[in-house]
Amino acid sequence: MIRAFLTAFLALATAAAAFELPADSSQCIVGIAPGWNSSKATLRFYQKKGGVWKQEGGEWPARLGREGLSWGRGLSPVPAGAKMKREGDWRAPAGVFSIGGVWGYEKDIRRHRKMFYRQVTPRDLWIEDPKSPQYNRNVILDHDPATAWETKAQMKQDDPAHALKLFIAHNAPPKVIPGGGSSIFFHIWRGGGSKPTAGCTTMEENKLRELIAKIDPGKRPLYVLLPQKEYDAYRKAWKLP
Repeated sequence: MIRAFLTAFLALATAAAAFELPADSSQCIVGIAPGWNSSKATLRFYQKKGGVWKQEGGEWPARLGREGLSWGRGLSPVPAGAKMKREGDWRAPAGVFSIGGVWGYEKDIRRHRKMFYRQVTPRDLWIEDPKSPQYNRNVILDHDPATAWETKAQMKQDDPAHALKLFIAHNAPPKVIPGGGSSIFFHIWRGGGSKPTAGCTTMEENKLRELIAKIDPGKRPLYVLLPQKEYDAYRKAWKLP
């Protein structure tokens, strides 16, 4: 028991000492979950001014993966032996991630002029097949979907929950691990927040639109998603908001 505790403590300490938020980042969304197996989180938006993180606005609720969280592949280190996010595990990736790039059904949306936006068409796919060399990427066909594989990967499914989505760079190009988890976004929640996700972070539509409008790609925006205990443990060393 004591040895296991010390091992876990040392893993946390090692990970904490090896990383801090990029100095040139001045926008951050923080998501805090009660624990690893929770599908709920509270979100806050921060901007750095004069070298100090300042919260803007209040907090708001979000939904996470049905099975909770597991460590993701982003900017932050992962403790040795920790459980990692994988394809189809119904868990949201925890850690620190770059964010950016918006896809939606509308011709355009309110956003920073430098924020990438693409209106999805029936030819837009997001590849979730680990066997594909285009895994976890947006692929645009030069033809209408002609196979069951292409149809399944379509981004536009006449699904209101996916009508607007902001990319979370978990397991993202250029270093993508097959089977490491794909298609992780902020998007609109289902059932007024009554339903969990397969791994994305979802929220009320108006909050998502407000969030997207605030994000400036030039400020290197980040998403920090952690259980409360880990957030408290890493906050000082990682220089979290």
